[in-house]
Amino acid sequence: MTFSAILVGCSQLPEGDGDEHAVPAALADVGFAVRWASWDDGSVDFTAADLVILRASWDYAERREEFLGWCESVPALANAAPVVRWNTDKSYLAELIDAGLPAVPTELVKPGDEARWPGSDFVVKPSVGAGSRGAARFTAEATGAALAHLTALHGDGHTVLVQPYQSSVDVHGETALVYFGGIYSHAFTKGAMLGGQLDESGLYLTETLASTEPAADLRALAEDTLDAASALLGILRAELLYARVDVVRGEDGAPLLLELELAEPSLGFRHADAGAPLRFASAVRGQLA
Repeated sequence: MTFSAILVGCSQLPEGDGDEHAVPAALADVGFAVRWASWDDGSVDFTAADLVILRASWDYAERREEFLGWCESVPALANAAPVVRWNTDKSYLAELIDAGLPAVPTELVKPGDEARWPGSDFVVKPSVGAGSRGAARFTAEATGAALAHLTALHGDGHTVLVQPYQSSVDVHGETALVYFGGIYSHAFTKGAMLGGQLDESGLYLTETLASTEPAADLRALAEDTLDAASALLGILRAELLYARVDVVRGEDGAPLLLELELAEPSLGFRHADAGAPLRFASAVRGQLA
């Protein structure tokens, strides 16, 4: 039996950034005919595919409502449109904090509201954004520059997140734990990105990545995060074709949730073992059930 799958990019990255180079072959091995397409390509009938998989739709931040409308028009989208709507606004972090998860302290500052600046280095970033675009780090004394950045983001209509910078990132980076169908697959580290250079596509900051075996307490937080998010969304973990949980260590060494990526995250296949694309392909088959 043959199924059809579309991997979704955008006009700047119509076939992704190369991370999924081994995925089409793995999907073909389990019965899929695979193609790439940009989400806004009007010549493609996305409704005809057995599964449409968001992978590199990283221009959505500037066109979010248009993008979400497209998501809602695709019946076999992974992850599903309600998940994408919830997860493409980082205000979801406040919900996860309210659910009791240990996360980087986050203040949401809506247009017209005033920010309370932390007493140490901090980060200011838009609640809707991909690839760390629009995120900036400031020292505790640089409140004038931070206010100018906040004002610019508010001028573009963004709600803004203000978070204390976690200095452990400078040494240990972030740890990204990847799940397929709700089951752990692999993990990789990401070096500090703030202040880095944009990729030639202009859609994301370049990163230094490396494979890793996450410590037990990081794994436990990632598991708790998926459970809490699934409960908030009213779904089973198995309904999430992919998930990436980004965690850091706080000043006391305890793990903190930084972000939960359920819409279109890079999954780090290039820094995973050779079985990762096969596990992903199996999870794709599982979505059809």
